[in-house]
Amino acid sequence: MSQIPDHPLVHVSVVNEFPEDLYQAMWEFISSHPNWDQYRLLQAALAGFLFQHGSKDRAVSRLYLDGLFQRDPPCLSR
Repeated sequence: MSQIPDHPLVHVSVVNEFPEDLYQAMWEFISSHPNWDQYRLLQAALAGFLFQHGSKDRAVSRLYLDGLFQRDPPCLSR
């Protein structure tokens, strides 16, 4: 990723099995935060883990920081 930092990210599909409790917690979070989906959540979690464990890749850092500071838009009242 660090070799081409200004190009669009390439996405790959990953299949994984989760413990049922973790899966339920993920879906409860997504259900109560409509601007999040499983892709954004897993991307933020993985980038956060890699960043906090010493990754020096600029793309990982950018994804980590985007996950921290991406805010949900305010609710509009009618």
